[in-house]
Amino acid sequence: MAELSTLLALVLVTTSANGSSIVYRWPPSPVSSPRFSRAQPDTLHLDNPWKTARPTDANNLLLDPSRGTEPDPEREWKHPTATRDRSLSFSSSDSQPASGRSSPVNDEGGSLKDEYDHIFGYPSEFLANLLCPQRSMCHQKFELVVEDLAFLGHPVSAEEDGGWRFKPEKVRGSDRGRDSRHKLPESRAGSAEKQPTPAPSSWLQRFHFVMVLDVPDPSSSASGNITRYFDIIYEQIAFPVAAVLFQEQVLSNFVEEECDRLGSLKDQCAKQGDNFATYMSKALDACSIAPAMKTLFEALKSSSVAYITIHDLPLELQLPPYLDTLLRSEEDDDNEAPNPTDDDEPDGWGQDLSFGYRLPSLTAWKSLLLLDDGPEGVNPYSNLRQSLVNSAQGDRSLVEGLLRFLEHASVTLSLADLGNIMDWDLDTQVFPIVRWLVHHRRAKIVDTVHHGLKTIFRLPPKFNAPLAQLAADFDKEFSSRGVPSLPHLLTKISSSKEGDTHFFASVVASKEQIPLYHDVVLWMLKRDMLVTLHLRIRVVATLRLKETVRLSKGRMRDKKRKGQSRLRNQMTQDEPHSPTATALGTGGVLRLSLSPKSAKRFNRLPSAGGSRNSRLSELILGEDNGESDEKRKEDESTDTQEENEGSDDEDEASIISDPGRATPLQRRWLSAMSEGKDPNLKRHFEQIIQYFDGKRTDDEILYRADMTRRELREVLHAYSEYLLVFLHPS
Repeated sequence: MAELSTLLALVLVTTSANGSSIVYRWPPSPVSSPRFSRAQPDTLHLDNPWKTARPTDANNLLLDPSRGTEPDPEREWKHPTATRDRSLSFSSSDSQPASGRSSPVNDEGGSLKDEYDHIFGYPSEFLANLLCPQRSMCHQKFELVVEDLAFLGHPVSAEEDGGWRFKPEKVRGSDRGRDSRHKLPESRAGSAEKQPTPAPSSWLQRFHFVMVLDVPDPSSSASGNITRYFDIIYEQIAFPVAAVLFQEQVLSNFVEEECDRLGSLKDQCAKQGDNFATYMSKALDACSIAPAMKTLFEALKSSSVAYITIHDLPLELQLPPYLDTLLRSEEDDDNEAPNPTDDDEPDGWGQDLSFGYRLPSLTAWKSLLLLDDGPEGVNPYSNLRQSLVNSAQGDRSLVEGLLRFLEHASVTLSLADLGNIMDWDLDTQVFPIVRWLVHHRRAKIVDTVHHGLKTIFRLPPKFNAPLAQLAADFDKEFSSRGVPSLPHLLTKISSSKEGDTHFFASVVASKEQIPLYHDVVLWMLKRDMLVTLHLRIRVVATLRLKETVRLSKGRMRDKKRKGQSRLRNQMTQDEPHSPTATALGTGGVLRLSLSPKSAKRFNRLPSAGGSRNSRLSELILGEDNGESDEKRKEDESTDTQEENEGSDDEDEASIISDPGRATPLQRRWLSAMSEGKDPNLKRHFEQIIQYFDGKRTDDEILYRADMTRRELREVLHAYSEYLLVFLHPS
């Protein structure tokens, strides 16, 4: 997984009557990312860039030695970190720490604040004033871009009387501005309950949890959709942390007490002559905000889930693991979730998981792989059980049902099978739990594995970790259980005959070892070391089939024409003096209108032959010939269309790309494939032929057609002459 490369630091800023101050930051000494730069030429020809690019060319010096000019230092731009003026540092008498007390002086006569007087090349107090806006600008999204730095957060403030209270939600039809949906609501513990009593506050007026990000160089390729990039980081990290801190400040004056501890610790370290690194280290044990910021920063940089605790409140925070791809250009962005099989069918994950997760489509024929890998000392499933108990509010049936779901989940069961076992609805019960587990990285979607390990695997193009590290972890897990080394196992998988030998035949080879190698397969799937191959099928219209259809069509056409000619001759002989014969002449076709008005007018005409049967025969012939004429036109149009369709590939075999939307000629080919076949096989073939487009996997075909794998094999064997079967990853 990719890291969040743009994150530079996390900063907590507070404001009191004495001014604003940076209370804590992590890492201790953040630095900006290096920028691309181009060497400045020694000689600058303002009117001739070609000469400037070739300063050592002898011809240039001979032609015009006086045109070169020395660079002007005043016009040269430098990064703030390169031109930082130490004289701008504030003395201890000019600035106040978060607690409002003056910073003591150490033995060398300098202030402790001199060790962190600047951050990112700016004076810390100047930056703190910039990041803590006025109260009217609080409780909304904060985004400030200064040169190559972006500051993102959600500042909050006390009321005018100094008390901290929840902001009541304002119900409006539509709020203007993109930040209106991020107003801080009432307490999560009871938004509908009575407003809690404000905690006593002595000095804290405002505070701001800020994320400092590196703005990509606009001249580089990594400068894509930066606006959406910042929005996702704000919604997933900055706003939730600000909401929790604000809630705990309102309920128990938590933030102010934490800042007091940090201020006292800073004073103590200054008196003892400790350096800034010592103070930062001791702060991790003095309060819960400091270690939470450190853990959050490290988790975001490694693109993992951050398990943090703020005032005994556990939180899980994360960003999409492939969020950084938003900064790439569109043509290089290949990280999106795979397209579903049907263009009109959604991927099933919803808006929250549709971007930056590289998830396969959530479908009924996939399986769920539970993940038990978490940070040291954290049991994700114990936390899951606890969170579910709290959210269920004592509803034991809901909790027990979910735990039963986790017990039955297996890679050998599709999600549809899992829903049948649980007697749960797939869309309203199974899929929501799967989304929750995947979003919190407790599970992942994989292809269903055969219970007897008769699944065809191949190795991915690259592994997510060095092979030496993977081999060492594998030996630690399986060496005592008699499993060969990981390199030996990978050799067996990669050297299977043409890649079409399943895992049992190429590796296991013994039914007694199936349970053991089930664990091996799970271990490898969790680390993305196996790729499942699936059958995909296409329909081929062979040259012989086309010739048979063409000859059959010709015979049917000749037979139809002979029948029509015989009918005309017979009617002419039966009524030689009737209007019909006169109208037909020497083979013409009689056309009579069948509208009610025309039929009534026809009844008033005198009978030429004086026979009622003659009049009836004329009407019947008129109807038949009218219908035959329309049908004849339709047949001729169809014949012309078929001739145009088959003109390009009539003399060679061709693939029917989309049998579900076959043309008239292709339907004739498909129908001819079933001539002489068993009726049951023919019925199954007609049922699943729409899925033989090379895009559907065998698992999808079996699910959609509600067919057993044995029935599919029988169809493939019976129609093997017209099918192209191949293996491909899902």
